[in-house]
Amino acid sequence: MGSTHKFCPTCGYRLQLRLRGDRERLVCTGCDSILYRNPAVGVAVVLVQDRQVLLGRRARGEYQGHWCIPCGYVEWGEDVRDAARRELLEETGLKVALGPVYSVHSNFHNPGSLTVGIWFWGQVCGGKLEAGDDLDAVDYFPIDALPEPIAFPTDLLVLEQLLSDFPYLPGGDSVTK
Repeated sequence: MGSTHKFCPTCGYRLQLRLRGDRERLVCTGCDSILYRNPAVGVAVVLVQDRQVLLGRRARGEYQGHWCIPCGYVEWGEDVRDAARRELLEETGLKVALGPVYSVHSNFHNPGSLTVGIWFWGQVCGGKLEAGDDLDAVDYFPIDALPEPIAFPTDLLVLEQLLSDFPYLPGGDSVTK
């Protein structure tokens, strides 16, 4: 378990790896508190229109040029549904009504920054489709003719799930399942 944390955020003493419970954890040598390293929460909205799924192309970073389901992080004190609507609006210009959770996955593709992703069904209720924030392109693609490469392994899982669910999806407007 690698960590960049060296000192306790509570008392300032040095942290040390110690066996606690069933695993090694960072424990303060002064106040004996555990510094838990938990995954961040990411959210995404699955939009299907005319039997096509909305994807965005990453504008920068490690996954620049790769396609993904529009997504982002939940901020401290923010409700996951509010975060999903905010992130989609920032990245695509679209306002959505959220439906139920479509899928949830643990993301291990970046060992230094683990996340738990929540993918919601959404239905467009306003806005204008245009790339923004972390994306330089957005478009709808047939589920069986996706652009490559796809950025995140868990998006591939969600897209494979969507493909298997596709015979049951209506062919018209955006879908709320």
